[in-house]
Amino acid sequence: MSISTARVDAREKVTGAARYGTDRAPVDLAHAVFAVATVGKGRIVELDATAARAVPGVLLVLTRFDADELRPTGFFMADGYGFQSLQPLLDDRIAYRGQPIALVVAETLIAAGRAANLVQARYAVEPFAAELDAAGTETVAQAVALPDPMFADIAVGDADAVYAASPVQIDEVYQSPTQHQNPMELLGAVVEWRDGTLVVHESTQSAGALRHGVAHQLGVDADRVAVISPYAGGGFGQRVSVQSYLGPIAIAARRLGRPVKLVLSRPQTFLGTSFRPASRHRIRLGADRSGQLMAAIHDVDQQTSRHDLYPASYTETSARLYGIGAFRGQQQLVRTDTQTPGFMRAPWEHPATFAFETAVDELAYATGRDPVALRLANDTDTDLVTGQPFSSRHVAECLRRGAERFGWAERDPEPGSMRGDDGAQLGWGVALGAYPGLAAPAVARLRVDADGRVAVGVDGHEMGQGMRTAIARLVSEDLGIAVTDVIVDIGDTRHAPQHLTAGSWGTATSLPAVHAALRQLRRALGVADVGPFHLSDALAMSGQPTAEAEAVVVAPGQPPAIMDRLRAGQLCIAGPVFPGFTTFSFAAHFVEVRVEPTTRRIRVPRVVSVADCGRVASPATAASQVRGGVVWGIGAALRERSEVDPRFGGFQNTTLEEYPTPVNADVGRIEVDFIDEPDPLLNAVGVKGLGEVSFVGVAAAIGNAVFHATGRRLRRLPMRIEDVL
Repeated sequence: MSISTARVDAREKVTGAARYGTDRAPVDLAHAVFAVATVGKGRIVELDATAARAVPGVLLVLTRFDADELRPTGFFMADGYGFQSLQPLLDDRIAYRGQPIALVVAETLIAAGRAANLVQARYAVEPFAAELDAAGTETVAQAVALPDPMFADIAVGDADAVYAASPVQIDEVYQSPTQHQNPMELLGAVVEWRDGTLVVHESTQSAGALRHGVAHQLGVDADRVAVISPYAGGGFGQRVSVQSYLGPIAIAARRLGRPVKLVLSRPQTFLGTSFRPASRHRIRLGADRSGQLMAAIHDVDQQTSRHDLYPASYTETSARLYGIGAFRGQQQLVRTDTQTPGFMRAPWEHPATFAFETAVDELAYATGRDPVALRLANDTDTDLVTGQPFSSRHVAECLRRGAERFGWAERDPEPGSMRGDDGAQLGWGVALGAYPGLAAPAVARLRVDADGRVAVGVDGHEMGQGMRTAIARLVSEDLGIAVTDVIVDIGDTRHAPQHLTAGSWGTATSLPAVHAALRQLRRALGVADVGPFHLSDALAMSGQPTAEAEAVVVAPGQPPAIMDRLRAGQLCIAGPVFPGFTTFSFAAHFVEVRVEPTTRRIRVPRVVSVADCGRVASPATAASQVRGGVVWGIGAALRERSEVDPRFGGFQNTTLEEYPTPVNADVGRIEVDFIDEPDPLLNAVGVKGLGEVSFVGVAAAIGNAVFHATGRRLRRLPMRIEDVL
């Protein structure tokens, strides 16, 4: 098995040996199912669980918890732990359709499901507003409602005045819909009490938050909670925090004195967990007649819930795409009657870049410039917002290399001028992607045993992105041992605090900590900081049966006290602005579309993506990340939209049959390339993020290609057949 190509956990995954959260089946396991509200907003007037309790095998039907028994977790983006601040089953208020109203626990899943369906509720129904433009919403200015520098408006120069004086102006509105993450593995957990300690098996992106969050809910010390999550079957932002079921099933398990398992159904993940909020973007670009950007204005309206303010951060990325003379970004939050929206892969960057990069393509046509040449002409090495240099930025090389591999020089610029052999309209489009470079503190522990094997415990979670492989490769290459002799424990609070893994900061957080621990290990063994040596011989010469090392690493500019937040399970993210530099990852996506002459179906037969993500820590899994990001871009551009039910609230298409995502037949050839230049400033390993930026810009490139094929400019996602009829 070659370490240059292998995914170290591939065998476990394809043989079924990898154990995910709800794969656990301890002895005497009971099963739990939620009964949920069927109205969009109101109060429970009467709740009857008599029939549910009469179902054979039912052990508990819980309809209300006392405040001293179950506390709300608090919203994770407001120093809490949960995906939202609202904890169901504490009062009679219904804030959204799909909110749990009862928890049924039974001997079997069938009995629990049957009983949950028999829970009857009568409601005092209230008017609700579940969509961005529905009557009854409330709009607040983010900078006023969230007076934190992180969420402030961006203003560089007098963008409005410069725009008004610009010879060429673009002024358009772009729309991004609600979407759901839909990881393959459903959300759920298995919990059990062992000698007074709560053991949680849950596939998560944030084991530390789960540990401290459920401890807070139950009023117990966090030392009495262990969260074990070696694998997750996809996360995409839906697993970043405590879900509404964890506290209730922990209480049920304590009352029953036996383990309890709950797995949400696919419809319940649509109706009761986070989602990508709808957003509307007005983009104004001012340029001279050659296409040189003089001003950009980016105004955003984003959906949030009534009970939380999920912040918007779209303009953080749009302000860093190009060198612009003046920029203004303003963001508003629209309160709606839904559960709190949240992270979904490239949560703000994908919609922001769809809007901005579509507008840039419109500017290219308005000025008669080639879309690649216009982007090259507006490149910059300086962060417009801070005036700092980027730690690394290879946008021009991404564009040039991608254009060469794609054959961009053969493109006829006239819209509608290119045809396939079958008569299909052929279009070629390009767009940039950018994603902030982020990092968090981490703890790494290494142990070398007499047999030469190395155990690694570090902050991080494996969700299919290849983190375990990247860590194993780093240790293997540094110590000169086989990658199979590296055992990586991640997602386990027994080994490290386990900060949230999301936002493409996982590798840039875990690898620097492991790298630092490797330096400590070498010193403990009495060998040089760098260079080859024989690990077993060095251990034998030390006279000890084992050797151990530990390192604590914080992101640039973070104070040592940040470790207190890490050990408390709270967010500790730094970036993209660091002392003396700003960090972003970048990508250039080149897309070919074919619009069929009769059905008008839009196909994507070919994509070339070139990424600037610093050092490529694991080539095989990195390429897989980019291909997956491109597939996500195809889905976002052409398929995915969560349809709001205007009659009853919630969403209508709550199964994979009704929420179409790309399948193999939708995906053509995807060519991937990397600049592979280590970032010199962000960390000692030279890595930046990749998983998110690989998706950012793909939808814009597809839309730009559709315009080139048809002459129709589509500014709303997803782009459907009726848009090109």
